[in-house]
Amino acid sequence: MGSKAVEDLIQASSGVHYSGFHLEEPHTSEIEQPTTSIDEHVKQPFIIGVAGGAASGKTTVCDLIIDQLHDQRVVLVNQDSFYHNLTPEELTKVHEYNFDHPDAFDTEQLLCVMEKLKHGQAVDIPKYDFKSYKNDVFPLRRVNPSDVIILEGILIFHDPRVRDLMSMKIFVDTDADVRLARRIRRDTVEKNRDIATVLDQYSKFVKPAFDDLILPTKKYADIIIPRGGDNHVAIDLIVQHIRTKLGQHDLCKIYPSLYVIQSTFQIRGMHTLIRDAQTTKHDFIFYADRLIRLVVEHGLGHLPFTEKQVITPTGSVYSGVDFCKRLCGVSVIRSGESMENALRACCKGIKIGKILIHREGDNGQQLIYEKLPEDIAQRHVLLLDPILGTGNSAVQAISLLLKKGVPESNILFLNLISAPQGVHVVCKHFPRIKIVTSEIENGLNDEYRVIPGMGEFGDRYFGTDDD
Repeated sequence: MGSKAVEDLIQASSGVHYSGFHLEEPHTSEIEQPTTSIDEHVKQPFIIGVAGGAASGKTTVCDLIIDQLHDQRVVLVNQDSFYHNLTPEELTKVHEYNFDHPDAFDTEQLLCVMEKLKHGQAVDIPKYDFKSYKNDVFPLRRVNPSDVIILEGILIFHDPRVRDLMSMKIFVDTDADVRLARRIRRDTVEKNRDIATVLDQYSKFVKPAFDDLILPTKKYADIIIPRGGDNHVAIDLIVQHIRTKLGQHDLCKIYPSLYVIQSTFQIRGMHTLIRDAQTTKHDFIFYADRLIRLVVEHGLGHLPFTEKQVITPTGSVYSGVDFCKRLCGVSVIRSGESMENALRACCKGIKIGKILIHREGDNGQQLIYEKLPEDIAQRHVLLLDPILGTGNSAVQAISLLLKKGVPESNILFLNLISAPQGVHVVCKHFPRIKIVTSEIENGLNDEYRVIPGMGEFGDRYFGTDDD
């Protein structure tokens, strides 16, 4: 390609260029674009069911899990919130009413609330008043969609429809004498009941309900926690499992070569800022650079290493690792150039090549400009492009690297956000390539733009947007 043609191409690339632009060139038009349903656009929450006898320590277990998952959005939904209002007739015989029977709960309302939360809708949940036995005494509690929903209650495993909503089922198993002692203390202090009434209700309803209705649901539990909240080892293991599951997008289960960095409030906050159309150019660059640095650091962790021992200033031996030496970066012009500084900051003196993929006119033909290290075939390559959209541009760039002799397993594709369609395309074409991203998007709209997305990344980063 002549220098004049290259110059024209680079100049043309300064215009609007959507990373992952839908190309009509014959090679890429045959790529099947997976469809994305509306349900796939909503990230499914991790729903935990916590069951067990009354005063077994369920609430303590829930509180400990919530406390350890402090960097995730977690909400607690209590089955107690869904008790039926007692009728005037039932109120006259309230001490004969069995609150430990499935019929005491409005399970249909509970299912409705859980379905809305599961599909990303905020809900208003009542708070039951155990003095008036009504659920309309206190203001409704607004509950927003969250990463983790903990559903707690004595009979939460009884209805199979409720069980089927759960990703994990926990049964809190506590000695009957301990539960009785806790119940006496709780009901006399919090509910102003005398001990005789508490013991009478326990013998008539609580104990039979536990033996006949609650204990049999223990067989549905994935995890049984003896001693309830006192069992910190079990709770730590549960939290570790939840964190692992939260870090795995559904696509990660399909493609083991896809890695999504673990989300935290910091990462989500940075995404919120760079996705906001009102964010200034200065703030967009600042927070995009922070996210890019995280992606690059995470990506470098997937490169091979060798063990190495060094002598510390104290004369001690430290057993560590030595970084992979033969690396190079390749940025997809122009958005990919925004990731170069972060790569240079992490890898001193790294060589960086460039690839330009540009559609010329309406005939679908593509012109590709490349300037790559001569020994690229002997290096591990970090391919840089902040947005993985349809995957067509990525396929073109990776195909070029393969033609240059780079082994497929030596290519690491780094981007900020990825559309499921692009992940499907890249992973199916190149199953040995690793993709590292910070978030998986909902999908693509009719114009093949990533949604919710962050707009045209290159224009916003380099300040060439219309504003």
